[in-house]
Amino acid sequence: MIPIHELLNRIRWDAEFAKGEFQLGYYDRAEDRIILVPLKEVTFPTDSPQTFQLTDLEGQVHRIPFHRVREVYKDSQRIWHRGEASAYS
Repeated sequence: MIPIHELLNRIRWDAEFAKGEFQLGYYDRAEDRIILVPLKEVTFPTDSPQTFQLTDLEGQVHRIPFHRVREVYKDSQRIWHRGEASAYS
């Protein structure tokens, strides 16, 4: 399985592969469930290379470590899942 940071880098820097709508599914400990967020709403802080950042509806900024990413979807199809072989190639 490809590491999540490598997949995210490919999405960010490979224009051909990045065509489509991507979503990240991360595990939220407070809600005890996986939350899907559109990748276009996520930023990658340069001072914290192993996290992504998102802003909730109340305007609060959250940094999520990559190890909490459980799934990645492209055009509603799962292309990566932590803990099993991924469809990504």
